[in-house]
Amino acid sequence: MPTRALVFDMDGTMVDSMPAHARSWGEFTRRHGITMPIAEVLRRTTGRNGVECIRELFGPDVDEARALELIAEKEEIYRDDFSKDFREVTGFRAFASQAHDRGLKIAVATAGDKHNIAFVLRHLKLANAPDAIVGGDEGLPGKPEPALFLEAARRVGTAPAECIVFEDAPFGIEAARRAGMRAVAVCSTHGPGELDGPHVIARVRDFQQLITTNFLESLHA
Repeated sequence: MPTRALVFDMDGTMVDSMPAHARSWGEFTRRHGITMPIAEVLRRTTGRNGVECIRELFGPDVDEARALELIAEKEEIYRDDFSKDFREVTGFRAFASQAHDRGLKIAVATAGDKHNIAFVLRHLKLANAPDAIVGGDEGLPGKPEPALFLEAARRVGTAPAECIVFEDAPFGIEAARRAGMRAVAVCSTHGPGELDGPHVIARVRDFQQLITTNFLESLHA
């Protein structure tokens, strides 16, 4: 099957933001008297949309309006923190530019909301805008459900089997499998053993490794 599109998760994949998310969850849970360890908070929330995250922490009965207020508070803490030390996952901008030049469609599929997406893209200053962006505040279920990835494929006009997903988290790797897409595990926040599956075609520490191993040249776009 030819590869026609690359679908990127955002946090921990495009940008090295997970330490900032961990710190912002720490501050948010402190404010609200939640004693759950941050490692457990991250395990439960990474890849889920904002409403799902809040219900993981406060219970399933939190109404949507209140959940949106709470996640907005948390994400404001995150953006303020990450703006002080913003950084990409090494090589992402160069890799995305090279993929665009080879005629591949570029999509972003993230559980992050429109404010976080705009924040990241403003700081990244990509040479070419993504062909499609799907966010976690568009009414779609978060990962490990495949909806975000399937919608990204639809928006760029490609079949799921023609897409490769780039993901750093177990829920995202599983969502790619459920979507019928191949995946590259970006091991920026989890070890290779946590990002496994028969659909995973590569495991790398960052995008510079993909560049130096001629990953794009090996695809038949």
